[in-house]
Amino acid sequence: MAESAPKRLKTGPRVGTHNGHFHADEALAVYMLRMLPAYNDAELVRTRDPKLLETCHTVVDVGGEYDAQRNRYDHHQRGFATTFPGRNTKLSSAGLVFLHFGKAIIAQKLRVQSEDEEEPSVALLHNKLYESFVEALDAHDNGISVYDPAAVSAAGLEKRYSDGGFTLGAMVGRLNPNWNDPRHSDPDVAQSEEDRKFTEASRRIGEEFERDLDYYVSAWLPARSIVQEAFDKRKQFDPEGRILVFEGQSVPWKDHLYSLEGGQPSVLYVLYPESPAPGAKWRIQCVPESKDSFVSRKPLPEAWRGFRDEELDGIVGTTGCVFVHAAGFIGGNKTFDGAKEMAIKALA
Repeated sequence: MAESAPKRLKTGPRVGTHNGHFHADEALAVYMLRMLPAYNDAELVRTRDPKLLETCHTVVDVGGEYDAQRNRYDHHQRGFATTFPGRNTKLSSAGLVFLHFGKAIIAQKLRVQSEDEEEPSVALLHNKLYESFVEALDAHDNGISVYDPAAVSAAGLEKRYSDGGFTLGAMVGRLNPNWNDPRHSDPDVAQSEEDRKFTEASRRIGEEFERDLDYYVSAWLPARSIVQEAFDKRKQFDPEGRILVFEGQSVPWKDHLYSLEGGQPSVLYVLYPESPAPGAKWRIQCVPESKDSFVSRKPLPEAWRGFRDEELDGIVGTTGCVFVHAAGFIGGNKTFDGAKEMAIKALA
């Protein structure tokens, strides 16, 4: 059946994607394009009709062609194997659009000139946003598991509980019509209703992407220089550099620390005040083996765990102790000197 594109909500460069069941990758791809001035008022056409797709300035996730010069960004064709630099996950339409337009989106957010897209902060955030957000969509759409299924099976590992299955892909997928929802008899009206649901899905996942972008620009990136300064001073507190101290307040430090260590783990404990207020209590936190791991490089001593206040003082052999978590990954003291002494004793 030939399809038409009447009553589209936006006017501007025409962007095409497929109709029917929609997915997270093209929903985000369309949203990311519309973040840029050139596409801000882009008209969206959802179709699989090759003749209609030929009329589109940009086509994502349909058409069987990847040609950035012609603004064609599909990944379903035989032989497609493009990945993001430094990563192994095959790209989806989201990854393709982010590969080619992501730096412009980030430069726009950082308010740097478009010709400065190779500025170090832009490149750093381009890699970070891909690894933290977009890559998961690429993997989901291409059927790539987080873990090698054969290795998991060989190890005899089984999930202990359901994690709810609420991924970025699932968030978009659940906005599709149910299989048994009534469909309007007029094809144009039915397509318009489906397009409306897609627009909602694109907005939802786009908002999540923008939240990540806002966070990495406004909080994560400014923290890098603070972590760098603390990293450079770490041997002031321990000759082997195993204690990292944030003197003003804690910042997002894990990503930056692992990067600064360059694959040579050295820091075991991070000390920071609970707040910037004068007289704030201090925390001692164990560095995990990896960002998302619950396993610490060196947990606080087992004998300290689960105790508090004066009772903990007697066990640790110092004053001002507040607590040590039962899992041994974090503890607290009323003062910096007390927290530092706890760290030194834990190292021993």
